Amino acid sequence: MSLVELGRYNRNEAMIIVGRLDSEGIDAITFDGNASIADGSYFLIPVRVMVDDEDLARARNLLDLPIK
Repeated sequence: MSLVELGRYNRNEAMIIVGRLDSEGIDAITFDGNASIADGSYFLIPVRVMVDDEDLARARNLLDLPIK
């Protein structure tokens, strides 16, 4: 098992996606959520949503994202 990137989203979308995945039993976490808070670009840096590689296809299907 290893983490893979599901996608990059703004902070609010990322939190909603993590909650949606969690409600379906898919563990997801965010990376970069606090990046560059000191220099004022807090909302400009996309947040990466990460899932287990074994859950990637299910997560993409759940969110209606294209499967790569």
